[in-house]
Amino acid sequence: MPTSLPILYSFRRCPYAIRARLALAYAGFSCELREIKLRDKPQAMLEVSPKGTVPVLVLPDGRVIEQSLEVMLHALQAPDARDADGWLQPTEGTLEQMLALIERNDQFFKPALDRSKYPDRYSAEQVAEATRVADEWLGSLDQRLADTGYLFGLNPSLADMALRPFVRQFAAIDKDKWTAKPWPHLQAWLQRFLDSALFAEVMETYPVWIPGTTGPVAFEGKQPATSAE
Repeated sequence: MPTSLPILYSFRRCPYAIRARLALAYAGFSCELREIKLRDKPQAMLEVSPKGTVPVLVLPDGRVIEQSLEVMLHALQAPDARDADGWLQPTEGTLEQMLALIERNDQFFKPALDRSKYPDRYSAEQVAEATRVADEWLGSLDQRLADTGYLFGLNPSLADMALRPFVRQFAAIDKDKWTAKPWPHLQAWLQRFLDSALFAEVMETYPVWIPGTTGPVAFEGKQPATSAE
């Protein structure tokens, strides 16, 4: 049965869920937030999205959006969406170029991130290759950020917000090693994000959703209409 608000199934620390929440909060897209445990996924979520991963956005008309980038685009392209910083219209480059960079992040960097984060699960050769790939990718991002501080021009964009949760996860693996890397532009770009009001909002802690109850309403326009960096 349709509900009055979209329902977002989320897990606070998941980078895919984080980037979906960033767009929802920034665009002023209110929803009922259902925080889950990945090791104890609710049947209600599995019924609408058998893939069993977050985020999952269930719209009032019953449509289900189960890919994080699609959630971001849906929120930003809604008729009443706020986009004061031009996440979809960067001062340099195009939406298609941003989507290509995001796909490269997800297909190229994410596997290296996983192997860097959980080295005991992989061979020494796989971990060494993951280190090489991660360093190459992050170094290339540092170079992109050198001129303007953002990936596509003068303001935060869809690409910045889609990639930052993954870079954040990598930086947290070993903070001393992260600080020692020769990536000043990337490090500053990440720190601005971590210090932002938008990041604080989407990382607010919610209790795990109890089936049969209504989750809290999130992103009710508390966030300013810009990324506030």
